Amino acid sequence: MFEDFRRMGRNFWLYTVGRWISQAGWVVQDVAVPLYVLDQTGSGAMMSLFIMAELIPRLLVNPIAGVIGDRYDRKKLMYGLDIARGVLLFAVIGFNLLGIYQLLAIQMVMSVMGAFFSAGIVGMFPDLVEREQLARANSILQSGGQILRILGPILGGLIYALGGIKLAFLVNAVSFFGSGLFEILIEYRRETRELSSLHEVWDDMLEGFRFMKSSKNLMVLVSFGILLNTLLNPVFAVVLPYLARIELGLSAVKFGSVETAATLGALAGNMLIALKLGEKSEDFLFGALFAQLLCLTGLAFVTRSILGELAYPSLLGIIGLIGLFNTLVNIPLFTKLQKAVPDEVRSRFFTAFETVMMATTPLGMALVGPLIDVAGTTVIILALTVPSVMITLYYYLRFRETVINIGSENAEVVP
Repeated sequence: MFEDFRRMGRNFWLYTVGRWISQAGWVVQDVAVPLYVLDQTGSGAMMSLFIMAELIPRLLVNPIAGVIGDRYDRKKLMYGLDIARGVLLFAVIGFNLLGIYQLLAIQMVMSVMGAFFSAGIVGMFPDLVEREQLARANSILQSGGQILRILGPILGGLIYALGGIKLAFLVNAVSFFGSGLFEILIEYRRETRELSSLHEVWDDMLEGFRFMKSSKNLMVLVSFGILLNTLLNPVFAVVLPYLARIELGLSAVKFGSVETAATLGALAGNMLIALKLGEKSEDFLFGALFAQLLCLTGLAFVTRSILGELAYPSLLGIIGLIGLFNTLVNIPLFTKLQKAVPDEVRSRFFTAFETVMMATTPLGMALVGPLIDVAGTTVIILALTVPSVMITLYYYLRFRETVINIGSENAEVVP
């Protein structure tokens, strides 16, 4: 086990520790900002506005960020944007830019910077480890993030209580500088092709989508992911909170424990890949997916009328298993895509993929929201999971070999 970790190499650990430092700061800020906005305004609508201020700019600039990530030095893009975000937060503190609309503008700027940062790291990361270690590398990176998600709400709340929003921003600013320091030390070289005109930006943006469409094998995986994301995302974002808070009437503490159960399950999945399965996890993709769908179907029957006092512990157990199996699906899927997409178009492909996923996600939520009050969670969950099972069964029967072989050494990614 420790030999496998050592084989990851210096570059991987510099990158990973840097990301963990940055994520720690983000977790603190993500807890503090909603608390500050609610303390200042008491408005749920303003909270929604802050969420949209983060999502919409990223959705708009993602394709352009992918072009920059493929054309320019990804390492400089990473540490440059980390340092720039640190400087921005120090400016917020130093000039006391803490008005609600000032912070709303800062949120939009941070979202744009985050999009360009992500385009650099998604293109760079697969080059930092050996191909056969990529699944384990992804799971190690995610494990640290899951641990921070468990500790983050407590840490963020404590920091906000002690020093308010300024201390939270200070912690995040320092974390950006710490992350940038680790990233500067990474040894990474690749040929770059700087843009000479705006026309090239448009052509390169389209190339990311064209590459996705041109590969029949990749389109199988991409279409599969989009269909399941559209159907199942509303279960986690809308139905689960409604089930826990409204139908089961859970307290705020118990409600929080449901998210903790999901995080612990995901952490267990990441640790299983990191310590045991490694690249073999890709072979269990469909098995994990069917198990996850089975758990989601079981979620439909977690009601007080059926289980009585066992509803809450049953919910915790099922959510923990969903977190586990979801990781055993997502890590192999993402790893396969990392292996299959060539370096010269990787940033554009993944930003195009993220853009499509983000664009289709609201569709399912818009349909589920108005229906859940009328139909209840049991009907809605079954209406979303049964088609998901049928879609998965179709892809398993028709495209199993294609999905399993994507990312292997001899797999084709073009017609």
